[in-house]
Amino acid sequence: MTKIYLQNKVTLLACTSLSLFNLAANNKAEYNDSAVVKLRAVEVVANSANSKTPIAYTNVTAKQIATANDGRDIPFLLESVPSVMVTGDAGGGIGYSSISVRGTDASRINVTANGVPINDSESHRVYWVNMPDLVSSVKEIQVQRGAGTSTNGAGAFGASINMATDAPSRERHASVMLSYGSYNANRQTVKVGSGTFGDHWSIDARFSHIGSDGYIDRAFSKLWSYQGQIAYSASKTLVRLLAFGGKEQTYMAWDYASAEEMEKYGRRYNPCGKYTDKDGNTAFYPNQCDNFIQHHIQLLLTHNFNNSWSMNGALHYTSGNGYYEQYKTSRTLVEYGLQPFLDADGNTVKKSDLIRKKYNVNDFGGAIFNVKYRNGASTATFGSAINYFHGGHYGEVAWVRNYMGPLDPLQRYYDNTGRKVDFNIYSRGDWSIINDLTAYADLQYRHIHYTIKGASDNYDWNTGALANLDILRNYNFFNPKVGVNYTHNNHRAFVSWSVAHKEPVRDNFTDADPDRLPVAERMFDYELGYNYTSRLFNVGLNLYFMDYKNQLVVTGQLSDTGNAVSVNVPSSYRAGIELQAGLRPLNWFNWEATATFSRNRIKNFVEYIYEDEWTNPVTFDRGDTPIAFSPSVLFHNSFNFNVKGFDAKLSTQYVSRQYMNNARSAEAILDPFCVSNLHLGYTFNNLHGIKTMRLGFAIYNLFNEKYCNNGYTGAGYYVEGKEKVIYRYAGYAAQATTNVMGTIALNF
Repeated sequence: MTKIYLQNKVTLLACTSLSLFNLAANNKAEYNDSAVVKLRAVEVVANSANSKTPIAYTNVTAKQIATANDGRDIPFLLESVPSVMVTGDAGGGIGYSSISVRGTDASRINVTANGVPINDSESHRVYWVNMPDLVSSVKEIQVQRGAGTSTNGAGAFGASINMATDAPSRERHASVMLSYGSYNANRQTVKVGSGTFGDHWSIDARFSHIGSDGYIDRAFSKLWSYQGQIAYSASKTLVRLLAFGGKEQTYMAWDYASAEEMEKYGRRYNPCGKYTDKDGNTAFYPNQCDNFIQHHIQLLLTHNFNNSWSMNGALHYTSGNGYYEQYKTSRTLVEYGLQPFLDADGNTVKKSDLIRKKYNVNDFGGAIFNVKYRNGASTATFGSAINYFHGGHYGEVAWVRNYMGPLDPLQRYYDNTGRKVDFNIYSRGDWSIINDLTAYADLQYRHIHYTIKGASDNYDWNTGALANLDILRNYNFFNPKVGVNYTHNNHRAFVSWSVAHKEPVRDNFTDADPDRLPVAERMFDYELGYNYTSRLFNVGLNLYFMDYKNQLVVTGQLSDTGNAVSVNVPSSYRAGIELQAGLRPLNWFNWEATATFSRNRIKNFVEYIYEDEWTNPVTFDRGDTPIAFSPSVLFHNSFNFNVKGFDAKLSTQYVSRQYMNNARSAEAILDPFCVSNLHLGYTFNNLHGIKTMRLGFAIYNLFNEKYCNNGYTGAGYYVEGKEKVIYRYAGYAAQATTNVMGTIALNF
């Protein structure tokens, strides 16, 4: 039913957009250029940084996005940004993907689209697979490193990614983008725009499909998405009604393979869905998939009162509905609300294979408002936002092998609800002190009210029932940021100090013991930067020290229900230097390079290891240890060519050794890797009625590096005689070897 609804909705939007496209062609109106210049439509809310903001940031322009956009997920288009690492479960850049900045994981990176929060309110993560091909409707992306500017939503604790979607079209247009490559990767995108009609109105729309078999076995992706925008523009006012969303089905690949499994079955081996069939043969469950539909609706307003005062506002709503389905082997029936049964031979069966579905139904909405004042070289911004989230979580048992007894075809075995109110108010400004020296202050107050009620999916063997969730937490955070910035001719220098707070994520509560609930994290961020830019070359450096209090990390501890829990550690930090350099000796060639050298440590780390991974924990004082998934060296280099319509880019990224746990274990290491990608393209202009036609070809992992950039690790011990013998294990996210992608983009 949902699928039919989505198809009808997309068809209706397509027909409406194409009809208005034709209407505009017959009633072409003159567009008011001055209105666009004054309104600066992409600045829907004021969370973007500029040259006077004393923070480290990188802008990714529309041109950079267009040349790299071939259907891969947004994180993979940001690989060249300083201190960025990306990974994907399927191994080929399409499907479930994730991004980290300075080693800061995805749950600590705040993501917005037009200032509207995108992070899930409970997990704090962004599931890019729910917004496939959104990048084809994005005009600019700004990545802020460190605490950044005051923003809206969860996850603002080390980095921010601010996306601005396409501005309303001034002229009618249409475009088609097609891609095809290795592992049956394919993308089809159609965009249309009416241009201005009726003096003020315009409509834009996009429809996309992306598919891939995945590099990892069975890790296919089937992705559909849309974007539609209706805009009204006057001399001082711009109103946009924007909708975008998508539907995804992806086969699970997040269990990762061990080194032994890769040696036996190959790098592409996928253990997800594995079971033994009735004949005793190894099989893989075909529906071991994640299924989700998500819709975003934004009503955006920009208005200029005069040359000094302007305002931005947004009303937004996001709905999400989906589930993932898993074949689970030898599961204890009582954990799923089922009773043991007698088999055909009269034996009592307490464990059996089963199929379960875990559902997540979310509603998220709110309002954002800010007003900006300009007086000469000084500006001040006052803003506020309030958001409400309702998330339903429940699980169903769809099938049990050989079950004898009453079984609802979809037996619901747990059900709980999370609710969250997130309110913030802030004031930000920069003031000219003398000449080119400005002072900056950004003061934010944030309040969070969060509850979780119901039955958890964790079975408590002490009580003989599913763990009861009764969480109520209120947080009040004050996040000040101050700094000074100097800009003169080609020079820019800044120094800043910021405070950021972050509430725990849902799993930190649901997996913890009721008497050991986590507390909020705090970070003090110190930044010192310098940049020099000229026509011939540019150089820059940024020193940072991110000092954490009560950071939540995995220590090996388990809850009473047997789940790994994240624990607040008193003191940890990330310190580093980011270097940037560029050279343009010729108009058709330039060279760019970035490097990050960092030290990421937990002070006085204590590791917990359990006998048989379950009972009798022992502890080990490991001293100061590296933070997991935080390499000490990141390097990116690119050579860029552009000659008479031909463009080429050879890029290389090096990532040093990193640990997958916080205990500095030799068995939990991701080896360093160096990967190069080559992009080639040629653009034809005014070709038989086509404005532009771009042919592109990309070779990823040019030199066939066999590498893994993500994974997991665990540990346990057993007693042999009187000695405790520790054992460790790990799984690795293998990434694709050499693979290619071809694209064609037609603009009419």
